[in-house]
Amino acid sequence: MIDYYARVSDTMIPHLRGRPTTLKRYPDGVEGFNFFEKRSPKHRPDWVKTATVLADRVGEIDFTLVDSKPTLVWLAQEAAIELHPWTSPSDAPERPTYALIDVDPGPDTTWEEVVVLTRLYGTALGHLGVRGHPKVTGKRGIQVWIGIQRGYSFHETSAWVEALSRAIGATVPDLVSWEWSKRARRGKARLDYTQNAINKTLVAPYSPRPAAGAPVSMPIKWEERDDPDLRPDRWTIRSAAARLAEHGDLFAGVLEDEQELPSMG
Repeated sequence: MIDYYARVSDTMIPHLRGRPTTLKRYPDGVEGFNFFEKRSPKHRPDWVKTATVLADRVGEIDFTLVDSKPTLVWLAQEAAIELHPWTSPSDAPERPTYALIDVDPGPDTTWEEVVVLTRLYGTALGHLGVRGHPKVTGKRGIQVWIGIQRGYSFHETSAWVEALSRAIGATVPDLVSWEWSKRARRGKARLDYTQNAINKTLVAPYSPRPAAGAPVSMPIKWEERDDPDLRPDRWTIRSAAARLAEHGDLFAGVLEDEQELPSMG
């Protein structure tokens, strides 16, 4: 994993730079004790940068900033298998630069149904003239990140993604539940617009996941939705570098886009 982080650092760091990052650490291996860590470890080297941000109800926290290759490699040896950057930068924590779509499958949701829901989002975004950037999560789902212009609040991005998601859900009501608890969803997928909130995060592009084979959350092209070999855990820390060498950073656009979210009418 250390070797993987070192090899993909030039691609991964732009998606982490300047953003408070929550670490998910597995000091006893992926089957052992694990925890989310918001406060940057006190034993961090002096060259690891931090950002002091007001978080949750606990007051100010010094979050780790993953701004350099040495920091990324240090996090790997700290068993930070998953990295979860904020949707907003540390210099404007209440102003997101992404709107997030999260197709979160339920226990009974098939991969084919996840693809159907993602295809509906792609069609809707195309109709609205909005560029979205999809990625498989490395577990079971697909996410779409939308780069937006500065100035939106989390309330605005959440309301916009909710309106879009409600429209998607209305076309396939048998696949989607709006219930909060997993038990109440009766195995159905959730189109989780609530991730558009301060302090909430989704796994970073190219972050490994703590599962068999060490799968990676990998950006994809929209047309890859129809690839019969596509799976959410298709790429691992052993194959990701080859894909990057072939396709480059398919998520680069999310850093460059400064889109206005059109009215949902």
